[in-house]
Amino acid sequence: MRNRTSRPVVAFAVAALVAGHVPLRAQTDDSPASELRGTIERFDADHGSLRRSYRLELSPVRDERLQRFYAQALRDLERFEFDALSHDGQVDYLLFKNHLDHEIRQIEIGAKARAEAAPLVPFAPAIVELVEARRTMEPIDAAGAAERLTELEKEIQSARRAAGEDRGRGAKKTVVHRAVGLIGDLRGALRGWFSFYDGYDPVFSWWAAEPYKAADKALEDYSSFLNERVLGLKEESPPSETSEAPRGRPGGRFGSGGGFGGGGFGRSRPGATARPGDASDIVGDPIGRDALLAALRAEMVPYGPEELVEIAEKELAWCESEMKKASRDLGMGDDWRKALEHVKTLHVEPGKQPELIRDLALEAIEFLEARDLVTIPALAKETWRMEMMSPERQLVNPFFTGGETISVSFPTSTMSHEQKLMSMRGNNVHFSRATVHHELIPGHHLQGFMTSRYKTYRSLFSTPFWGEGWALYWELFLWDQGFAKSPENRIGMLFWRMHRCARIIFSLGFHLEKTTPEECIDLLVNRVGHERENATAEVRRSFAGSYGPLYQAAYLLGGLQFYSLGREVVDSGKMTHRAFHDAILRENRIPVEMVRATVLKQKLSRDFQTSWRFYDDRAGDGGR
Repeated sequence: MRNRTSRPVVAFAVAALVAGHVPLRAQTDDSPASELRGTIERFDADHGSLRRSYRLELSPVRDERLQRFYAQALRDLERFEFDALSHDGQVDYLLFKNHLDHEIRQIEIGAKARAEAAPLVPFAPAIVELVEARRTMEPIDAAGAAERLTELEKEIQSARRAAGEDRGRGAKKTVVHRAVGLIGDLRGALRGWFSFYDGYDPVFSWWAAEPYKAADKALEDYSSFLNERVLGLKEESPPSETSEAPRGRPGGRFGSGGGFGGGGFGRSRPGATARPGDASDIVGDPIGRDALLAALRAEMVPYGPEELVEIAEKELAWCESEMKKASRDLGMGDDWRKALEHVKTLHVEPGKQPELIRDLALEAIEFLEARDLVTIPALAKETWRMEMMSPERQLVNPFFTGGETISVSFPTSTMSHEQKLMSMRGNNVHFSRATVHHELIPGHHLQGFMTSRYKTYRSLFSTPFWGEGWALYWELFLWDQGFAKSPENRIGMLFWRMHRCARIIFSLGFHLEKTTPEECIDLLVNRVGHERENATAEVRRSFAGSYGPLYQAAYLLGGLQFYSLGREVVDSGKMTHRAFHDAILRENRIPVEMVRATVLKQKLSRDFQTSWRFYDDRAGDGGR
């Protein structure tokens, strides 16, 4: 199915370029400098130096050093006279303090998580000790190292025997999965330690080469044993998401880089292969209510996880009501699932998806500019790009992803017949139309363009509630603006909004240990209308470990925050839509409550506590 608006939109875009409206250089930040900017930038640089030096996150030495670093940064921050700071300086003060408090909490939470898995990896301290000795450049005793490696192999074998004897009666499945991750990190760390000396110190190689190979093999075998015999997973390397990085707090299962894995050595952890039609590889690691509350405090969201699930249920009910209206307009009564199935058949033929995505992107730009809704720099319009997503990535990302480069998900010739049909149905014209603007303009591409030019030092405070929330907000706002011109368009937009509601319900339910991965998949299939394989890929991506626990919930919740703020400042006549949207893009990726404080010039105090209850029933009353 071709998009009938493609020719005039393409002509509009080409004319703009030919007319010479592309500046030689992009806009740059001309806002007054915050008094805290230099302090934040120095902290970020020093923090990077420490993290690169103390690379092994399993190390208690690393935890202690970072805790001292954060405590000193807090003492330095408290020396500022808060009331004497500019408003931007006060906002930065509160952002910085919130960030430091969160980092300290994350060390504590990460240490607790590792302690739960410690009985399965009793040999970890031995490897940490070797790595720390190399970091401090202590002279190596080659013969002693060989002896220690030999002892290490025996310790690993003993741990494996103990795990085998206790199989099915000991640690929870999620804790075993965590232990597998720790073993991968330890194996990578040990490899880095050995490679440093091997070949450069002939005596070391003579003594340690064979004991190292034996210890490494023991780690590999133990990991395989836990994966296959305890977790019941077929072990292979999982598909990677190399083309997409989450837009939010970096790293860490607990967010903000405070997780327990990694360590910068390059993960050598094996995992279960993602296979079409199979969800057995999805295990995940729920963090529990206390850690969720800590993460919500860091995001300045004054709701408990149960309250957020209630919000999602209200929003989902509103979407179902609107789905029925669109279904009736298509002559299918209240059977919105039948209408949804009809929309899924409206996809382009093989090979035509890139052309469709291009036309939809240009249509969105024309719509925004015709209504003067946001400033779109000419260079931003010129520099977005497109690539095709590999079949392997589509097992984790069944839909396209975006930013400066939009990665298009659509069937390839190597897929099975069933996979091809699911991919085409899941990336049909109206689903795609509803979200191309989410990925490009005014969504992720525009926000990335602007945040690389305005208050860049605030990237330290990056949050998905701003990053994904901004892109999702436009799905809500454009609904109000009449972007959906047909019942099929409305169904496409509503499908994704229902999807975001379900993300809140299933991700928080999982981390509260109330919902299993299989139940998460069922929710997406039964209440949203996903193809099962696409739903499986979505849940797999959510719990693979590259996203923080609040990441999936942040889409709709962040969007609702921006939507509520828009009502507060635009509906009241304080700002135009364009001024409001431009103001958000110039504050960088900070918690939305701090965007609100900036836009409203809210009076702030040193002891500020998050309190903005941004949601009320008006958000789900069909007013959008």
